[in-house]
Amino acid sequence: MKILGIESSCDETAAAVVEDGRKVLSNVIATSLEEHKLYGGVVPEIASRRHAESISGVVKEALEQADCTMADIDAVAVTYAPGLIGALLVGVNFAKGLAFATNTPLVPVHHLRGHIASNYITSDVEPPFLCLVVSGGHSHIVAVNSYTDFEIIGKTRDDAAGEALDKAGRTMGLAYPGGVSIDKISKGADENAYKFPHPKVSGCPYDFSFSGLKTAVINTVHNANQKGEEINTADLAASFQKAVVDCLITNCQKVIKEKNYKKFVIAGGVSANSKLRSEAEIMCRKCGAKLYLPELKYCGDNAAMIASQGYYEFISGVRAGEDLNAYATMPIDEKYKTVE
Repeated sequence: MKILGIESSCDETAAAVVEDGRKVLSNVIATSLEEHKLYGGVVPEIASRRHAESISGVVKEALEQADCTMADIDAVAVTYAPGLIGALLVGVNFAKGLAFATNTPLVPVHHLRGHIASNYITSDVEPPFLCLVVSGGHSHIVAVNSYTDFEIIGKTRDDAAGEALDKAGRTMGLAYPGGVSIDKISKGADENAYKFPHPKVSGCPYDFSFSGLKTAVINTVHNANQKGEEINTADLAASFQKAVVDCLITNCQKVIKEKNYKKFVIAGGVSANSKLRSEAEIMCRKCGAKLYLPELKYCGDNAAMIASQGYYEFISGVRAGEDLNAYATMPIDEKYKTVE
């Protein structure tokens, strides 16, 4: 069964063909990242325009690389939430037009479910398992009970880990994306040079808070500038990265131990972070859990992950009609109400 996936939630216009949810036949990405670097972050209007310009060619190339035509495609899967609303609408409307013009079933896919599915195309992992979904916009600990059944165990109360890393990088004067720059500059630096808090929140013991950490690094830089003191940027970056990763790993370890999980998965853009990957390996060895990580090329936004999750949504009976809309926000555990 071949699924055509379409992804346009942020600044990547992507299309892919995946067979039976696991075998990637093509995976094409057009990104406007270099243009957004000029502004230090993603500009939604620019992203939407680039999606509109690129999407037709990207889908055509994905079909060609997979040696397919639409007659070979069993369903069209598209990201419909969450993300930048203008960007999402480009992908959703293109997918609707393509599906209805070719009489192909349309399957709506939640972006975070797609990130989790990136592990299905790079490993043999099967639910149930515990997953840390960590990106620029989200930080969730999710119980993946089945391919289409998700339960939020913990989440950030404010900033996402990726957002905190990006903004900290900008404060340090590093190139966008800040999280990637922090990871690069931290290698070989002293991660204990600067002390940062490890915020705790009341209520759910598995929830995160990163706004205080972000403020702490901003204050560290500003105070040094005001006093004329020199900052070792590499050491500061390494220390901040360590604090963020410690918060993520500590809460995940609590869940793994208390709920006796034997499989731990990481997904999302920040899953490419080398410090997070190495600390997760150490933690899983201590807890007796097996760690699954997506290949680096599937950590960021891509359509192969959408096609993969689309396959599992499709075989579970999920379908969308011509009234499918895009949504800027939506919980990962919310089920799509399939049209009759």
